[in-house]
Amino acid sequence: MKWKGRRSSSNVEDRRGRTRSGMGGGIGGKSIMGGGFGIILIIIIALLGGDIGSFLNPNPGVVNPGTQAPYESTQQEDELAEFVSVVLADTEDVWTEIFRENGGTYQKPTLVLFNDSVQSACGVAGSSTGPFYCPADQKVYIDLEFYQQLSQRFGAPGDFAMAYVVAHEVGHHVQTLLGISQQVQDLRGRVSETEYNTYLVRLELQADYLAGVFAHYVHGRGYLEEGDLEEAINAANAIGDDRLQKQSQGYVIPDTFTHGTSEQRMRWFKRGFQYGDLEHGDTFNTNDL
Repeated sequence: MKWKGRRSSSNVEDRRGRTRSGMGGGIGGKSIMGGGFGIILIIIIALLGGDIGSFLNPNPGVVNPGTQAPYESTQQEDELAEFVSVVLADTEDVWTEIFRENGGTYQKPTLVLFNDSVQSACGVAGSSTGPFYCPADQKVYIDLEFYQQLSQRFGAPGDFAMAYVVAHEVGHHVQTLLGISQQVQDLRGRVSETEYNTYLVRLELQADYLAGVFAHYVHGRGYLEEGDLEEAINAANAIGDDRLQKQSQGYVIPDTFTHGTSEQRMRWFKRGFQYGDLEHGDTFNTNDL
């Protein structure tokens, strides 16, 4: 992706180097999906945390304010921090334009960089949670070490694979602004757990579609390089529920899916890239996920 020398977002909050003690409550297996989903949950949220704040119990417990310790970042980390800031700026430009075209005003989210653990309005999260969006404070949280995990552990290298991750989480912000996330959250307890999971899948696939819309726009502006689109599609493939479950436990349980299969995630991302609009991204009123 052509990103060097371009505008960085001013909506970045750097919390790297902060230490924290007294963590309580926070993000745990049962707080999001209930019993029986622990192993699957750990794997899923370790990849693309998604809109986790909408579905966990926001009870962070008692958390000390923490202290700011001297933090020495590497040159590679500093470059990656600059990169995600440029990607965030691109999402701001894209969604400001789309919201304006649809008669609305886009409210920009904040990107929080952290390491080890972080306090959000949705609770306390560790690095193993992976990138996530918290609708309660409208912030995207990322530990930059996830870039290495994405490349080495999950076999999805490349800068645009990371851009896809950022765009997916910003997609959850767009869903929050449009009221979609709240509508899904309101269904919890009113439908069965299996049925609720199907709504989670639809929510995540729509975020993938919105990430594809982002890719459509930056491609139109000449920012994509050869192989970038394939990097994003490869990342979507790497984090499908079926693939993750197969890797972790050797078999697949479709009723427990919360993000969609690899094929679904790739297809909806490519659909967003193809159309570049909001009209073709309704994952909630289609029988063809």
